[in-house]
Amino acid sequence: MKIDIVEHEPPYRVGVIIGSLSQESVNRRLADALQRLAPQELEFFEIGYADLPLYNRDLDGDYPQVALDFKAAVDSADAVLFVTPEYNRSIPGPLKNAIDWGSRPYGQNAWEDKPTGVIGASPGKIGTAVGQQTLRSTLSYLNARQMTSPEAYIQVTPGLIEDDGRVTDSETDEFLRMFMRKFLEYVARVLTVIPQE
Repeated sequence: MKIDIVEHEPPYRVGVIIGSLSQESVNRRLADALQRLAPQELEFFEIGYADLPLYNRDLDGDYPQVALDFKAAVDSADAVLFVTPEYNRSIPGPLKNAIDWGSRPYGQNAWEDKPTGVIGASPGKIGTAVGQQTLRSTLSYLNARQMTSPEAYIQVTPGLIEDDGRVTDSETDEFLRMFMRKFLEYVARVLTVIPQE
């Protein structure tokens, strides 16, 4: 039997969702560094969600425009990269709210089959390990396609990432470059289609 493989050629549009709404967030700095270190086959744009109201099922029949715009941004991405802190051993409330908006109304889940990557930064030594577990559990339920390895829990110390996204520690720089190379490989793999007869 002949199998045709259809590959989505790069560049791949990667929507970046930053888990913190703070403009001073270390995760925003990490997102800048990742974009700087990523292979050229990846093109990035931020998917903002600060203006989303709290999700309410009563709005499913008359979806707010801001939520439609958010879902359209997710839909337009070939892949999504979550760069998030850990709040109280979980993910930030606004990020969970955005994910919920993207999953509704029922049957219109924007995360379905979307290639995703998860990474996070924290001043603490365990990075964002527990928060990432929570996020991964939610993404699994929503049938997002997750890159599960390598895991990346980044401890951000003063001066590690400059304002322009430059990483000052060579080992961290190389690790983040490797992470983004693996993300590119994963996205290409997920977007490869084998037609079924």
